[in-house]
Amino acid sequence: TATGETFTVLQSPVLISQVYGAGGNPGATLNADYVELYNRSDATVSLAGWSVQYAGASGTTWSVGSLSGSIAPGKYHLVKLAGGSSGAALPTADSNPTTSINMSGSPGKGALRNTRATFTGATPSGQAGLQDFVGFGTANAYEGSGAAASPSTTTAIFRGAGGATDTGDNRNDFSA
Repeated sequence: TATGETFTVLQSPVLISQVYGAGGNPGATLNADYVELYNRSDATVSLAGWSVQYAGASGTTWSVGSLSGSIAPGKYHLVKLAGGSSGAALPTADSNPTTSINMSGSPGKGALRNTRATFTGATPSGQAGLQDFVGFGTANAYEGSGAAASPSTTTAIFRGAGGATDTGDNRNDFSA
């Protein structure tokens, strides 16, 4: 929802399964922000030409990180974003975008797109290539009845059922 508009993203085989934005901050669990993707389909999905995108909770400017590789059925794909010196090392990432996305440690909006074109506006609703979207914390856009819980310095947000739950409602699909 953004300015009263309700929307649902069409069912995609690849979903955002986790989001962590406090990487490298003082007291952080990990030294880098990350987004983890999950392939819930029964076919390998190529991520060539795809991107993860991030905007602040009330932002309209999206940062874009290019993806590479592919995800086998039922597997995960770790995307390493910006980081710092505090926290344990992030496990080896499957994608390391050359554009460093520095996410907020609490509220924000994350999207998965099957192109590298930058989203515009407060919400990616109705824009071509949108595969998945999560608004968290005090985000002004989200799927369904409300935003997902906020991650923190020590917690990520996780999509239910190991990354496979997608009811079209961020508030119910994710937990911290």
